[in-house]
Amino acid sequence: MANYNKIQTLVLMFALLISFTMANFGFLGGKASCEKVFGVRSGDNCTGIAQMFKLSTVTFDSNNPNLKCDALFVGQWLCVAA
Repeated sequence: MANYNKIQTLVLMFALLISFTMANFGFLGGKASCEKVFGVRSGDNCTGIAQMFKLSTVTFDSNNPNLKCDALFVGQWLCVAA
């Protein structure tokens, strides 16, 4: 069971790293375009996060073009200032 927990932790850390990289450097690793990120917490949703940072849904969506709001996970990094 301990090995399962280690694997689960490593997978979560890898997913966070990928999300952070995508938020900061774009999908293809191009020029950095995100100035501020936010880590999703339990109970967060896209609308609430956009409102928290006073972003329109259009701006929030353009900052996070590949985001699937129905699949948010705790610890996921989202771009809130581009």
